[in-house]
Amino acid sequence: MTESTAARKPRRSAGSKAAGTTGTRKAGSTGGGTGTGPRRTTRTAAAKKGSETELVQLLTPEGERVENAAYAEYAEFVAGITPDELRGLYRDMVLTRRFDAEATALQRQGELGLWASLLGQEAAQIGSGRATREDDYVFPTYREHGVAWCRGVDPTNLLGMFRGVNNGGWDPNSNNFHLYTIVIGSQALHATGYAMGIAKDGADSAVIAYFGDGASSQGDVNEAFNFAAVYNAPVVFFCQNNQWAISESNEKQTRVPLYQRAQGFGFPGVRVDGNDALACLAVTRWALERARRGEGPALIEAYTYRMGAHTTSDDPSRYRHDDERVAWEAKDPILRLRRYLESANHADEGFFGELEEESEALGRRVREVVRAMPDPDRFAIFENVYADGHALVDEERAQFAAYQASFAEVEGV
Repeated sequence: MTESTAARKPRRSAGSKAAGTTGTRKAGSTGGGTGTGPRRTTRTAAAKKGSETELVQLLTPEGERVENAAYAEYAEFVAGITPDELRGLYRDMVLTRRFDAEATALQRQGELGLWASLLGQEAAQIGSGRATREDDYVFPTYREHGVAWCRGVDPTNLLGMFRGVNNGGWDPNSNNFHLYTIVIGSQALHATGYAMGIAKDGADSAVIAYFGDGASSQGDVNEAFNFAAVYNAPVVFFCQNNQWAISESNEKQTRVPLYQRAQGFGFPGVRVDGNDALACLAVTRWALERARRGEGPALIEAYTYRMGAHTTSDDPSRYRHDDERVAWEAKDPILRLRRYLESANHADEGFFGELEEESEALGRRVREVVRAMPDPDRFAIFENVYADGHALVDEERAQFAAYQASFAEVEGV
C-alpha cells in the first residue's frame, strides 16, 4: 500500500522535553462543541455543562491556526511540523475516507457481511496514529481503519474478517497493531497488561489503546485504568467520543466529561478537538512521550462525531436529529485541514488533483481484491491454537474431517 512520507521513520516527537502531567487546561478559543442534542433525550444541567467544556484546539473549523498560551504545552509537539507532513496528514485522511466509503458500498452490495464506518473520525485516528513510533504497540477496537493505515496495514487486510474469510487478516507483530477487538472494552486490559510487560523489560516504547465513549462505561476499561495507574504502566487510553454509543447518547453514559474520569484513578486526562488532526497529533505525542519517560498513563478524550451509522446494520435516523449531523458537517476534519493548507499556501490544485486520482485508484483496488478473496481453508481454525499441538484439538480436527467427508459420500451416491 502507499504510505504517507510523514511518518515512515520512528516517530520521536519534536519537543519531547516538554514535560507536564496535568492535562486539564483552560482554553481561550471556541469551536468543536456539540450539535443540537439527541432525539428523545433531555439534557440535564450536569450533562450540558460537560458538553460545553473547552478543549485543546490548534485549528479552528475554518482552518485557522489557534495561538493560545494555554495550549503551549501541546503545541510545542507540532511546532516543527513541515508542509510535507501536513500534506501527509491530509492525504492519509482523504485516502482513509475513500477506503471507508468503498467498504460501506461493498457491504451494501453483499460483498461484506458488516462494516463499521469511521466517517467523521478521520482526524482523531490519523492524528493519533501518526503520533506513534514504530516500536509502540496499538490495541484497536473494530473501527480504527485510519490507525491501521498509519501502522502500515494494507486496508484490504481489514476486510477479510468482515467478508468472513479470516479471523483477522494480518500478523499483529509485523506492524505492532493488534487484531480488531469486537468485545467492547476488553482491549484496554490487554493494552495495560502489555504495557506493564514492556515496562518490566525496560523497553523505551509505549502502548496506546483505542475505545469509544460507550466502552468507557464497561468494567474492563475502568479496571484497566486502575491497573495502569497503580503499576504506572506506559499506556495511553485514547477515547473517541463520537457522541453515540450505538443509540445511547452521552447523557446516558456520563454526568461529567469523560476525560475527567482519569482524575479519579490518579492520572491526567485531556479533552482534544477530535476533528482537528493537528491537535490530535500534538496531544497524543505529549501523552506517549510522558509514558515513555516513565510518568505513567494518560487519558485522551477526542471529542468528535460519528457522521454515519454505528455499523451498516444500524439506522441512526431512529435516534438522532439530522440537524445534529448537519451541525457537525461544518466541522468536517478533512475540509478543516484543506482550508489551512490552502490559506497557508502549503498545497496547490495539482496536489489535490493527484490525490483524487490516487483515491480513485485505491477504491478500484479495494473492490478488485475483496471480490477475489478466496474461501478460507476449512481446517485453518485448528492451527495455532497451541504452540506445540494438543490432543483435544487433534481429536476435534479428526471429527470435523469425518463430518466434511460425510458430505462427499452423500454427493457420490
